[in-house]
Amino acid sequence: MSKEQEYSLTYFLSAGETNAEGTLSLTLLTSKIIDISTAHANALHIGNPDMADRGCGWVLSRLALEMDHYPKVNENYTLTTWIESYNRHFSERIVKVTDHNGNAAGYARAIWMVLDYTSRESVGLEHLPIPADLPLPGACPIARQGKHVTVYPEDFPGELPRGSVKANREPFPYRFKYCDLDFYRHVNTVRYIELLLNRLTLDDFDTSEVQRMELAFMHEFHYGQDAIVLRADNDLKSNFSIYAAGSRQPGLVASLLRRRT
Repeated sequence: MSKEQEYSLTYFLSAGETNAEGTLSLTLLTSKIIDISTAHANALHIGNPDMADRGCGWVLSRLALEMDHYPKVNENYTLTTWIESYNRHFSERIVKVTDHNGNAAGYARAIWMVLDYTSRESVGLEHLPIPADLPLPGACPIARQGKHVTVYPEDFPGELPRGSVKANREPFPYRFKYCDLDFYRHVNTVRYIELLLNRLTLDDFDTSEVQRMELAFMHEFHYGQDAIVLRADNDLKSNFSIYAAGSRQPGLVASLLRRRT
């Protein structure tokens, strides 16, 4: 294994960074996953700065995260990332979370694509100098992202498409604002996660924690856009779909699987 194949960073979890339970929050963890993925790509000279002249950059397409336990306040934790595989269109990157004792706390699988800033379409990876021996396959124990489960309105007429479900919670309207945006001027991944987590209650998180989270990005959301969050619960499993107002196809589908604590 070469130094270039893996990239690690260690962090200290301060009180101002934790969730209400005093552990590493999903929002901060996701932000760090994006940060270390970006840093590794930059170190390999396949990052956004190396594509600036092409007017394109990396964006997340899908994310699956599974945690055995979460680092606690006033503890160090380490993220280690590597590329598991890539093809003409996507790169699959793994991030391992290690606690202060050196034990694996969890893993993330992230599917990345390169977006053209102007056309907002994928430009593929063929222009990137990715060495054939760079990927490290088979070192991540968690399952890949599952099939999308779309949530439809409770009053959806007729038979549901196969594999989908009806909402069994009140729809939540939301208008995306300035602080929801990132460099690409679309809604930031962390803002989506905040929106989903805030649909649950403090008691939900005091009695359970997220074991697995999946996100699949279908369409971008932008500043001032009105959206509806639909949610379908089945015990500790919550499926979400976020629709642009007036659209019949979700821009994002997600799921949270919790375990009791």
